Amino acid sequence: MAIPTFTNQVVDLLDQHDDVVSWINDTLTPNDIDDSSSVDLAVLDQEITQLLSTLDIASEDTSAQLERAIDDISRAIPRLAYDLHFMKDGASTLQNALVGVLQRSRDAVPKETSVALDNLHHLDMIKGRMEVSREVLREAESWSTLEHEVSSLILEKSYAKAADRLSEANKSMVVFQNTPEYDPRRTLMVNLQNQLEAALSTALVSAINSQDLSACRDYFSIFFTIQRESEFRNYYYASRRASIVSFWQDTPLVELDLSSPPSSSGPVQSFTEFLQKFYSNFLSLLNLERIAISSIFPDPSNTLSQFISSTITSLQPTISQRLSSYASHHGESILIHLIPVLRATEEFATGVEHIMEKIKYASNANLPSTQGNTSEKPQTHRRRSSRMSISLRSGQHRSLPSTAGLVKTIVDSLENLEWEQELFQPFLDLQTDYATLERRYLEHSFIEIISSDSRDKIQASDRPRLFRERAVDVFGIAENSMSRCKAFTYGYGAVGLIHALDGFFQSFIDMWTADIQTGSYNQPSVSKGSVSDNELSDLDYTAQDWSSIQLSLHLLSSARTVFDRLVVFETKLRAYLSQVATLFRMAANDPLNFPIATTKGESQLLEQSTLNSTDLHALLIAVETDSGARDPPYSASLRLQAPAPTPLEPLLVNARKALSTFAQTCQTAMTKTILSPLRSHLTGYASSSGWLSTADPKAATSNNDLRVPTFSLSHSETVQRVAEGLLNLPRLFEVYADDDALAFSLETLPYVETEMLHNLTEQANDMTSQQSHRRRSSIYMKPTVIDSELVSSAWLVSLGHTFLEYLIADILPAIPSLSIAGAAQLSSDLEYLSNIVRALNVEHRTLEQWKSYVSMDNEEGMRTLANSSSPLDPVLERVAKLRGWR
Repeated sequence: MAIPTFTNQVVDLLDQHDDVVSWINDTLTPNDIDDSSSVDLAVLDQEITQLLSTLDIASEDTSAQLERAIDDISRAIPRLAYDLHFMKDGASTLQNALVGVLQRSRDAVPKETSVALDNLHHLDMIKGRMEVSREVLREAESWSTLEHEVSSLILEKSYAKAADRLSEANKSMVVFQNTPEYDPRRTLMVNLQNQLEAALSTALVSAINSQDLSACRDYFSIFFTIQRESEFRNYYYASRRASIVSFWQDTPLVELDLSSPPSSSGPVQSFTEFLQKFYSNFLSLLNLERIAISSIFPDPSNTLSQFISSTITSLQPTISQRLSSYASHHGESILIHLIPVLRATEEFATGVEHIMEKIKYASNANLPSTQGNTSEKPQTHRRRSSRMSISLRSGQHRSLPSTAGLVKTIVDSLENLEWEQELFQPFLDLQTDYATLERRYLEHSFIEIISSDSRDKIQASDRPRLFRERAVDVFGIAENSMSRCKAFTYGYGAVGLIHALDGFFQSFIDMWTADIQTGSYNQPSVSKGSVSDNELSDLDYTAQDWSSIQLSLHLLSSARTVFDRLVVFETKLRAYLSQVATLFRMAANDPLNFPIATTKGESQLLEQSTLNSTDLHALLIAVETDSGARDPPYSASLRLQAPAPTPLEPLLVNARKALSTFAQTCQTAMTKTILSPLRSHLTGYASSSGWLSTADPKAATSNNDLRVPTFSLSHSETVQRVAEGLLNLPRLFEVYADDDALAFSLETLPYVETEMLHNLTEQANDMTSQQSHRRRSSIYMKPTVIDSELVSSAWLVSLGHTFLEYLIADILPAIPSLSIAGAAQLSSDLEYLSNIVRALNVEHRTLEQWKSYVSMDNEEGMRTLANSSSPLDPVLERVAKLRGWR
């Protein structure tokens, strides 16, 4: 057929077709070309272009006509009210005129004529009531013979006539409504329907099993006539699913619960292998049923959906019970075994959807549409979705012909999704528990790796290496967690994934932290010369001390390596979350073309589950916001680098905290070892008898006699050794000046001021900006090598404060009492220590208070004590007790 020239011809032809696709095919296909012959694509393209132009013109003409019609209506509406008012006045006038005419007509009729007309009216009413009574008597006579007639028709196997007779009788039930006759007749009707159903059941089952489609169609018509459509469906479903249900129940499985052994013996299979065979057989059955159901039922799509749902719900043990036994069998590693099971289920659902698409186009052997429209619904479903399908969510613009069409589309969609919800509902409980399953699998995999380790035989020197190696294993195990989250929850388990990974990394690091704190490893015997230079031979460290320092440094270096790996892993995790956020956003805008899960039913279940929480959306929004903020514009022509991005909030917060705790533990152990010689020097300092000396420190020579006090005003020998140890600390750090481990986690060093760390950070940023023209910054910058002098300064400040805290908190309060001479000596010692620690850039307020209060004489001290407000300064109160001021 040639393409029409005029637009009105195109519109007329379009109105004559019910299907747009058939109209296009008829329009573009010439009459002289067979459907199977090839068509020149260039000619076809030209015809399509011409047809599009014609349709555009027709659309413009229609729009113009519609605008003119709207204009005409707009102009006519103001006059409509006037016309209605005019018609109302006219009607009122006509009514009054009719009343007058009627009254005049009554006056004109003689009285005898009026009586005769009343008699005729009375007789007509009696006649009508007699006819109604006759119909009732006929119905009663019909009901009196109903049981006999139907029984005779059943014996004669005239099932269709019996069904028609019951249908006619059922229509007359309304006559007996609200009468004593209704219940007995209703009971009789049900009994006769039961007899007809019982008589048909054997033949029906035989016809279903033999796939006699014609007989099944006739039986369905009979069941529909007697309002027993649901019973027919139950017969059909039960008969057709028998083989697949038996296969499910009788096949022995490796993971089968022993409390419910299979009813038959056979080769034992794994649940995954069995499920694939089960789904394959189920799809084969559905492909057969596609033709049969289309020939028998008026609603093949809904019928097939109900058949699948009824088959799934009739499985014993249920899918949930099988999954529970499967999970119990595999224990901690169940997650990786559930993923292929879910994947096989999704493949089955995809195959069913293809069958559903085919069945929608089946048009052969359908029952009349009037039957399909008036047929009762099948059995009530056990669960209805509280929300419509994801494909019909708010925000999606669809063109539907009418409200009735929209309602029908929604109902059909919900019914067709029923089988998917039955299929995927057993997995939903496992999917909502994804965080626990992921954590259990991670820990199980790690235990399998470390099960061969013998912790008792591991030497201390091997711990840092083993920590790095185990970190490689841990991050390797976690590497596939994102793919597992995507495969099992399609990103809905992102929050649980972060919790699982964060807890897993935290427990791994905490385990190593506990090892350091408890010292649960063998200390090696390391000689000093192997770890230190000859220039440090005068330091008071033992070989064991050098070994501990080396161990702490190596552990800090390993912690730095683990931190770098953690940063890289967080980058990958953030990229995965960004992909999930993009997918969710696209699915929200266009759920039909960008579905989240494989099928609509699975997507709907996940969308309505607790996984779709506000925490998940807040996380995805934050990730997308951070990703957008970290892509500033860059001008390649001007070579302008955008400002360095600010660090993002970490995802694995607890893991970072655990790593900080690990580093702090290593730093504490190293600090304790470094300060151990200084502490040993102070062992007998508090118990020295010189603190109670009564000698006058100001005594002078007289009569050529030289009086030498027990304590001189110069610092004591003990403080001299301590001071030498403090002054040697910078020499110690010069040995490890090139070791980056000292610069790791400086923020966890005790007593290091925030201002110093800020200065170190500024220096690191300056060094980073100098290199920014060569590469773009990553999400987390790798820690830059900081000036070794600044790092040594931070450590010296921490060591100095730590030592002074030990001196002030443990040593000085242990002095029993101070005489005047003892106070003078202690003042001299503290003055000397104060000068020494200042050389290390350490300012200690409490030390200065001790020095100030101890150096006071009795009169000044008592005056200071009297002028002090309550509560007293703890240092002043302690010195007052030592000096006897109170």
